[in-house]
Amino acid sequence: MAENEYTTPPEPARIVAEPARNEVRDAVPFGVRIAAAWSWRILLIAAALTLILWAVVSLRIVVIPVIIAVLLAALLVPLQRRLIKWKFPKWSAVVISILSLLAGVTLLVFLIITQFRSGFDNLKDRSAMAYHELLNWLTGAPFNLSQSQIDKFIDDFVGNLNTDRDFFLTGALSVTSTLSHVVAGLLLTLFTTLFFLIDGARIWRWFVGFMPTRARAATDGAGRAAWVSVGSYVRVQIFVAFVDAVGIGLGAVILQLPLAIPIAVLVFLGSFIPFLGAITTGALAAFVALVYEGPVTALIMLGIVVLVNQIEGHVLQPLVMGSAVRVHPLGVVLAVSAGTLVAGIPGALFAVPIVAGLNSVVNYLTAGTWKGLPDPLADTHGPPKTKPETPPLPQASSAAADVAGANNNADHTKDTSE
Repeated sequence: MAENEYTTPPEPARIVAEPARNEVRDAVPFGVRIAAAWSWRILLIAAALTLILWAVVSLRIVVIPVIIAVLLAALLVPLQRRLIKWKFPKWSAVVISILSLLAGVTLLVFLIITQFRSGFDNLKDRSAMAYHELLNWLTGAPFNLSQSQIDKFIDDFVGNLNTDRDFFLTGALSVTSTLSHVVAGLLLTLFTTLFFLIDGARIWRWFVGFMPTRARAATDGAGRAAWVSVGSYVRVQIFVAFVDAVGIGLGAVILQLPLAIPIAVLVFLGSFIPFLGAITTGALAAFVALVYEGPVTALIMLGIVVLVNQIEGHVLQPLVMGSAVRVHPLGVVLAVSAGTLVAGIPGALFAVPIVAGLNSVVNYLTAGTWKGLPDPLADTHGPPKTKPETPPLPQASSAAADVAGANNNADHTKDTSE
């Protein structure tokens, strides 16, 4: 029998089906195929982000303190490392870092409360006088408004203000303002920050351990890049807030306005919310100038606030903040706006560090420098996979070697003589 009779004949169905499948594929335009491929991937990413956002919103009472603790830990870790470098024990470095944070916050709150309490009555009286002067000005020439028109305007303004307040305070991540939630959030933030300082490295290794072995090097490197970016953001934001507070506070001092110190402190705290915080607290400074010194001084104070914000937006944010977190100022504005829409004030506060961290993660992963790196947890998961080399036997000392050589020579001479 011929050899080719034992060969398996080709499958006619497969030969016919392949051209048919190619014809169907070619019938769909290339652009439509690319759009379809991108569409289902985008839908999958959107579904995953929606699920993550739902989980975050459901656990917002826990998530918000943890995010704040991450920011505080990023701020305090350099101080802790410096103290350890100066031969402080680790426990004392942690205690000093936490106490420094609490002392700074307590000092700022003390300045605001004491300064405003001492000048609150005077501010209230001057505000009432300015309000009546404004009413007299509106009811006289050239406006000639009636009291009912003024009352309607005030009611509409208050209603819009309440709407805007709800917009900022009732975002998806906003925590209820009951005393129990506030106390629980503060305690959770404090204890989480404490444990991040004490055992942050082991907590991160524990998280990386959930990743597949092949993804651990990429996860570890991306997380460390994000941590560096977030730490740079926190330190630079403190510098930007300090510049805003000094600029607006110095302007209030030059104009001889009362409450200059609490205004500067409020500007410092408000500047941690990019763009919105400094503008809001600066408007308070203009209001104080209007109440105490009149519209001309208020316009000058408003000009100082605008000038300081322009310096922040066009000098500090692009040069200092942009180089630290490598996010374009337009990206900062869009991130703050989106964060405010989604989560109110917490969203505006956390938007920039989250975007900065994600930007560092994406840049690290796309750079591909993690390829070929060993598993960062290899030394914590049992013995190494490769067999270790046998260590060389210890060599005898020179004196012992001389003695051994002399004995060998003597034995050899004895054997020869025999």
